[in-house]
Amino acid sequence: KTYQDQYCQILDPDKTRIVFNSQWLNQMNFSDVIKLSAQTTVARILERDDFANRFAANTPIGIHEILYPICQGYDSVVLKSDIEMGGTDQKFNNLMGRDLQRADGQDPQVVLLTPLLVGLDGTDKMSKSLGNYVGIYEPANEMFAKLMSIPDELMETYFELTTDIPMAAVAQLQRDLVDGSVHPKTAKQRLAREVVTIYHGETAAGSAQAEFDRIHRHRQLPSEIPSVSISNADLTDGKIWIGHLLTQAGFAKSTSEARRLVQQGGVRFDGEKVVDPATLIQLQEDLILQVGKRRFAQIKIG
Repeated sequence: KTYQDQYCQILDPDKTRIVFNSQWLNQMNFSDVIKLSAQTTVARILERDDFANRFAANTPIGIHEILYPICQGYDSVVLKSDIEMGGTDQKFNNLMGRDLQRADGQDPQVVLLTPLLVGLDGTDKMSKSLGNYVGIYEPANEMFAKLMSIPDELMETYFELTTDIPMAAVAQLQRDLVDGSVHPKTAKQRLAREVVTIYHGETAAGSAQAEFDRIHRHRQLPSEIPSVSISNADLTDGKIWIGHLLTQAGFAKSTSEARRLVQQGGVRFDGEKVVDPATLIQLQEDLILQVGKRRFAQIKIG
């Protein structure tokens, strides 16, 4: 999908314009960079918390890191932005935009900051690079299953930041969870349905819940399982090492990661847990490979 397709899940396409800052940053020469850098000071840059902490700890700070907030701030100058939205971790960079706009004679933008959403691991902020994220363009079933996996203590924050439920209703739900009148799983199902409905519609949300129940409550296989083709050239006497199978299926990026998955007890082949990372699998057509609770593949040979 194009960037336009993805962002228009949320934004009105008729009122949305997507640009890339390479359109102006790539046009700058070294003289332009010097002139832009002259609009701020090292003291101002060191007001950023992580820079200040690293400077105090005598930890190196690269020149390119110092230039980053300046370049981001220059985006606001070029776009003549009235409002810039960002997470709380972007506060310094967003305020840099105000500084550079003033230096350019513009009215400084309003900075609107939003709380950071903790990811599915319950520890770090949600990030695609950390793999602890829910993508707004993911299939409804995947989105529902991921949301069902969040730690219970994150539910209130997720209701607040990712749904349209009034905060009074969220507060009541939290009280019901505390006194035990509502089970955490029931609350989490409501959360998952609310979020999936926003991006896929109410019908898809209902189907996603039914699919989740089929797999996790009734211990059945998903109604749709993607196929993975394994070449005969990868087999020896019809067998393949589990590490190679996991990487071929796209469930592991490396054989070392595949070994860890097996050692963690997260790999099943045709319903049977694989416990030995050295296991050789006797492949047959249409056998099911499962990793964790959500990832399945139907094996095709040829």
